[in-house]
Amino acid sequence: MLLVIDVGNTNMVFGVFDGEKLVANWRLSTQSGRTSDETGLLIRNLFEYSEVSVNEIEAIIVSSVVPNVMYSTLNGIKKFLKKDPIVVRAGLKTGINLRMENPKEMGTDRIVNLVAAHEIYGGPAIVVDYSTATTFDVVSETGEFLTGITAPGLQTCADALYQKAANLPKFEIVSPDSIITKNTIESMQAGLVVGHIGEAKYIIEKIREHFKCPNMKVIATGGLGKVIYEEKKGIFDVYDPVLALHGLRLIYEKNKNRR
Repeated sequence: MLLVIDVGNTNMVFGVFDGEKLVANWRLSTQSGRTSDETGLLIRNLFEYSEVSVNEIEAIIVSSVVPNVMYSTLNGIKKFLKKDPIVVRAGLKTGINLRMENPKEMGTDRIVNLVAAHEIYGGPAIVVDYSTATTFDVVSETGEFLTGITAPGLQTCADALYQKAANLPKFEIVSPDSIITKNTIESMQAGLVVGHIGEAKYIIEKIREHFKCPNMKVIATGGLGKVIYEEKKGIFDVYDPVLALHGLRLIYEKNKNRR
């Protein structure tokens, strides 16, 4: 079995694959203060509450956009799982051709998503990832990265509201029953969710217009993508919350014999 780990700014997402089948997955908060021992023990303990044994793990692949947690993550894995993980970085086979001025600027999280979107859903396609940032990445039919757009994420915007405005409270990111609201919490929820729906519709429209591809498929992912997808399903063709995990599996398959 294969353990895949996607380390993001907000969450660390884990998945276990038996061949192409995802048989277990978990989500932890990303915390830079964890030691190697804490990280390794946390990962081992996840298996205690699943039908998969940690002893069944044969290989591990890790993608991270948070450099300051990589030391504790990799060393925790080596110490407690007795495996030397593959790390997604420049030089690995991905099947994606990054057409950009400096390919090293591209976050591995976005590459992993593009790999999965291209191989599972085909291209041309737009991948919309609702994470700490909301990203819109375009991949061609032949696997070329064509462009990417980065906007503040849902949680980032929500945090800014209550941190910068003294009288506004924290609130749950859900869609209110109506755009016509009668209290502060619902007004903030409406502004956030409906505002991001409008953002997505406009950016997707402009991308399709530029590439003269009105039927370009759109795949949403990321932990908060479900909020937008459930409110306005017509924007996206599919919501795949574990897209990155499948991307890591695919990259592992392309590189497992190079070690």
